[in-house]
Amino acid sequence: MNLVFDLIAQLALMGVAQTANKTFYMPPQASASAAHVDWLFDLILWISVFFFVLIVILMVMFIVKYRVKDPNAEGPRIYHNTPLEITWTAIPLAIVVVIFWLGFKGYMDLAVPPANAYEIQVTGQKWKWLFTYPNGYVDEILHVPSDRPVTLVMTSTDVIHAMYIPAFRAKTDVMPGRYTKIWFDATEPGTYPLFCAEYCGTGHSAMITEVLVHGPGEFETWMDEAANWIATMAPEEAGLKLYSMLGCQQCHSTTGAAGIGPTWAGLFGSERKMKDGSTIVADENYIRQSILEPQAEIVAGFDPVMPTFQGRIKDDGIAALIAYMKSLQ
Repeated sequence: MNLVFDLIAQLALMGVAQTANKTFYMPPQASASAAHVDWLFDLILWISVFFFVLIVILMVMFIVKYRVKDPNAEGPRIYHNTPLEITWTAIPLAIVVVIFWLGFKGYMDLAVPPANAYEIQVTGQKWKWLFTYPNGYVDEILHVPSDRPVTLVMTSTDVIHAMYIPAFRAKTDVMPGRYTKIWFDATEPGTYPLFCAEYCGTGHSAMITEVLVHGPGEFETWMDEAANWIATMAPEEAGLKLYSMLGCQQCHSTTGAAGIGPTWAGLFGSERKMKDGSTIVADENYIRQSILEPQAEIVAGFDPVMPTFQGRIKDDGIAALIAYMKSLQ
């Protein structure tokens, strides 16, 4: 018995000896709420270990002590023990109540963002993440400041996704037709992985990006530079980046291959036959309308499944996409 309790004590000391921002089974803690999540996880783990070991020891002891020596002998009559039954009911109940209270408190802390949190809009789609900042800039990588609360307001354009940042211990479903929120306070500048934790189709495993936490003063500098990124690139290059950033490649190929939507290879300047039988030349105005009002004119042979990009792309972005399409002639 002493050997077992010594083993439990050594395991507990191993848990206490873990560094402040890293555990044996989880990535480094990089947010203010990560410590509470890990502490509660460890509490439940060691309670489970303690009772597992205790039950196994008692089970082995009873098997040895009360084993049947004479199969024909009548065993002793065993009656209930009220104090014992109250004890083994009250102790687990008290433990469960404490765990529930600690878990609910932590959940409410994570569910209610601070009023002064910096807000970023998040769009999940097959199979990428898009992050829209207050100045209208859109990026595939999540950039956040350190030591400042950040709220992500999230929605999906297609199916259910799940935002998961292991280093922040943050995970929330992202659903079409509604908004969900998640917030965190990143404490350590650096780069951390961001995953989709809800199976969302064949490209689910590739729905991976990064969280880049900027040090004090660096986020504002990056934001000023990022806001004008289209102006710093050639139109064709900016269009190619938008083609990937906005998820256009999921439906429109650039090689002539058939897809959910028409291929962009040779698209500009060509005549397109519509579902209503009319013919339209794919010029600048047609492409602009197709981006902002995709249901206005439906090409024959394709379903009206393209979402609108109204409010998600500015005029300079549309011009860059048109320039990229022209380069594919």
